[in-house]
Amino acid sequence: MSPKPNLIAEGRSAGSQRFPLAVAGEGERVRIVAVEAGRGLTGRLSDMGLPLGSDITVVQRMSGGRSGGMSGAPLVVARGEARMALGAGMAHRILVTPVDAPSEA
Repeated sequence: MSPKPNLIAEGRSAGSQRFPLAVAGEGERVRIVAVEAGRGLTGRLSDMGLPLGSDITVVQRMSGGRSGGMSGAPLVVARGEARMALGAGMAHRILVTPVDAPSEA
């Protein structure tokens, strides 16, 4: 049996379901619930096909990043058949929750 992940060390709090997209694991399905930035980033995400409420899947985590840790690395997400690369800074500002069941979003 594999050990449970240390959610607090990964940037998730034990009492909260919301966490930055930057700490989501490969293959994890999440829903965008908030963006901790101005209207510019929210609009840019919407233009990319990632509006609030979207269900996305983390397809790939690039290694490295400036900090060397996985939460500092760019990642690729999927919504339907579309794939988008997001920088680490953007991924840290996107708050998500786990998705248990498929959604039509």
